[in-house]
Amino acid sequence: MFTGGADGNGHLPRPRRPRRGGLGGGGMGSAPGQGSSAVQPYPAAPPCTDYDMAYFKAYSHIGVHEEMLKDHVRTSTYRNAIMHHQDLISGKVVLDVGCGTGVLSIFCAFAGATRVYAVDASDIAIQAMEIVRENGLSDKVVVLHSRIEDVIIEEKVDVIISEWMGYMLLYESMLGSVIFARDKWLKPGGLILPSHASLYMAPITNSQRYQDSVFFWRDVYGIKMSSMMPLAKQCAFMEPSVETISGENVLTWPTVVSLVDCYTIQAQELETITAAFKFTSMLQAPLHGFAFWFDVEFNGPVRQKSKKQATPSLDGNTQNASPSSKKKKPDVSIVLSTAPEDAPTHWQQTLLYLFEPIELKKDQNIEGSVTISQSQQHARFLNICLKYFTGDQWYVKESVMR
Repeated sequence: MFTGGADGNGHLPRPRRPRRGGLGGGGMGSAPGQGSSAVQPYPAAPPCTDYDMAYFKAYSHIGVHEEMLKDHVRTSTYRNAIMHHQDLISGKVVLDVGCGTGVLSIFCAFAGATRVYAVDASDIAIQAMEIVRENGLSDKVVVLHSRIEDVIIEEKVDVIISEWMGYMLLYESMLGSVIFARDKWLKPGGLILPSHASLYMAPITNSQRYQDSVFFWRDVYGIKMSSMMPLAKQCAFMEPSVETISGENVLTWPTVVSLVDCYTIQAQELETITAAFKFTSMLQAPLHGFAFWFDVEFNGPVRQKSKKQATPSLDGNTQNASPSSKKKKPDVSIVLSTAPEDAPTHWQQTLLYLFEPIELKKDQNIEGSVTISQSQQHARFLNICLKYFTGDQWYVKESVMR
């Protein structure tokens, strides 16, 4: 039985947030970050396609930035993470990949950064320049208007910060631009914020969604319109849907689809991600689809152990500990979560709905695999393929997030 598809949005039309992926430099006069590039070889810059240009143009709209700035969970978590790592930012050089209105760059300046390169390919960079001037930070924050892959910055940086996450974490492929910036400009032992990300998935039930989008057509003001239902299913559930669900919709514990370490991951690893899963339903309910969400952590760089640092002895006592190592407090991880049980964000959750629900019994297993790959049509799009087995039958759900 085939329960999948491709194309179509799977939700009512909405202004979809495009991401700033791959945003980069241009300029605001002759700042220390402009000039000839260093001699050592750098990653090759990918070509700028028509899709990229449309993507950058979409990010020039004020509504996109208003939505992100009004997301208190997102913006306040970034500000908290910057202040948490103030000792690694104060007096340092920062690169903000995809700066938008420049809010993260300004937070870094408030945290004591000596210089911040705020890079964005969208025309919102022009407004960012004005915002920087308005806040009296033109001597610290250098706004560069171009792709990160094309910008010229003469010096290495101590910190890279970016809000690169798209729907389902990887939609829009902006992480590749952060990797490019890391490999070209980040000093050894430098800080990347956020540092780690995890993508999760779980089966869900959501009868209200079917009621609103499909069963509505059974009776419309006393007129029978059931003939519309097949088309309604295609339009509503063909592509992934971005919407908010609650923990009550989730049928099982989630599984991890992908773990991302921003300090080490390579761009090639993002081209295709495959993960196996096995779920056991915690209740009897219809399976309507699968939900994806993510969280990101803001951890400092891994430090190499000093020769003077203490090592545990066989009896568990610490020997030869330096005074500083005795006083150092353990790092507390700051997490930005988009999970259904946490405070809602503008990312919401990404849902892949089935055309036909499957009735699950309590403790019934669902096992299979999910593959997420960058579309050959355009790397910012995602191909999603779910293959799963439950109730003695195999199913396939295929979709494109575009």
